[in-house]
Amino acid sequence: MIIPIKYIIFELVYTLTIKPTFMKRYIFYLIAWCCISTLSAQSLSQSKKLFENGDYEKAKTAFAKFIRSAPNSAEYNYYYGASLYETGELDKAIPYLEKSAKRNYIGAFRYLGKAYADLYRFDEAVENYETHIDWLNEKNRDTEQAEAEYSELLKKARMFKSVEKVAVIDSFVVNKTQFLNAYKISSTSGKIQWNDAHNGTIYENEMGNKRILSEMKDSLMQLYTQEKLLDGWGEKNAIESLNDSCNVNFPFLMGDGTTLYYASDGEGTLGGYDIFVTRYDSEDNTYLRPSNIGMPFNSTANDYLYAVDEFNNLGWFVTDRNQPIDTVCVYVFVPNESKQTYNYEATDPQIIMDVATLRSIQTTWTDEEQVRDARQRLAALKYAKEEKVKKVDFHFIVDDSATYTQWGDFRSKEAQNLYRQLLQKEKDLNQLQTNLAQKREQFANENGLGKKKLEPSILDLEKRIPQLMEEVDKLTVEVRKQEIEKLRK
Repeated sequence: MIIPIKYIIFELVYTLTIKPTFMKRYIFYLIAWCCISTLSAQSLSQSKKLFENGDYEKAKTAFAKFIRSAPNSAEYNYYYGASLYETGELDKAIPYLEKSAKRNYIGAFRYLGKAYADLYRFDEAVENYETHIDWLNEKNRDTEQAEAEYSELLKKARMFKSVEKVAVIDSFVVNKTQFLNAYKISSTSGKIQWNDAHNGTIYENEMGNKRILSEMKDSLMQLYTQEKLLDGWGEKNAIESLNDSCNVNFPFLMGDGTTLYYASDGEGTLGGYDIFVTRYDSEDNTYLRPSNIGMPFNSTANDYLYAVDEFNNLGWFVTDRNQPIDTVCVYVFVPNESKQTYNYEATDPQIIMDVATLRSIQTTWTDEEQVRDARQRLAALKYAKEEKVKKVDFHFIVDDSATYTQWGDFRSKEAQNLYRQLLQKEKDLNQLQTNLAQKREQFANENGLGKKKLEPSILDLEKRIPQLMEEVDKLTVEVRKQEIEKLRK
């Protein structure tokens, strides 16, 4: 507090008139008091400026001293707690922010909301943000920033209420630059390579004729496709519908040739990189609007490279949540055929928390037999000697006594060529079936005019799919016929 000069003059006059013998002593103490008060005010102002300028470490040190002198000050508790939060000391920050909020310091509610959100205490986070915005409105202050943060918080809160019920069977902590070595993906799922030149990954399909890769462009990682030509790889084509003013990286294409997983640090993330899924629309020659795959795969840290080995029925993703710098954790899970979520209202909140954060993967083990079988498959992949592992290109049942898994298994050249046609038709069929499912879903959500526009394409697909199914069946029979005839000779 700075004492106005008129009060100082009054005190001096009073002292000279009433108590002249104490004049010197009184003046000394008064001047000292004024100086200390002035310096204190200057120090507080300077400390606030440190915080406002983003120098949180220095601000934290400065406000620690203020806290010791006035431990119940709402202002001091706010700045100290907020500085602790900004320097990563989340648990320490909360008591100070709570104390400040109890005294209705406006900024404390915002930071308390941020802190609770980081701890997945979303209901409390939402409540504090709402209080913060109410106070801003009451004081006629700008709410734009708070409203934007509140909107993002609501997305996270909704995601927390739909955590996927998935069995995570194992995890490996590895060096960030070596995490691909932990992925044990069969050749039927394609191949994932590290792109040294661009600090990203390259996905190559099982046929070896298509790539999806990430490369740096204008300081941002972007996704591209490449087709195999006779003399090598063709021109890179940007995936414009997915590339945005953010980083997109770590692509993985499912066996249907349509479903694409990738990581992005742009809009709709919980924080850092999140994993998204989209599907290719062959009619429009573009990818559909991507969706965040949610928790537990995504977190407030960086999460990426979601890959599924359909042959071994195992999935993989990597995250740096709760990990030291340059270290990541690779999780292995059992992929669901369709998304299953926990009943938020009927499930113990601690279980939801443990699953969402993957605090303990054992919490996800709801089916003991499923986990046991999956861990056995994983062990076989981890510990089998590479030279003993049989290369599997496909699975084709010739008869009761023969199942082919490699192109070299065929004895009939004709049967081999027919089987290549069969594989292509099966992929075409899967793509058409996916397109039909998407069109039907879109049809259900459209109005009258929208439905009318979709009807021709749906009818066409409904006609083409049975025809293609019949062709697949005929080809299957013919392949077996040709191969069996060759075997009998």
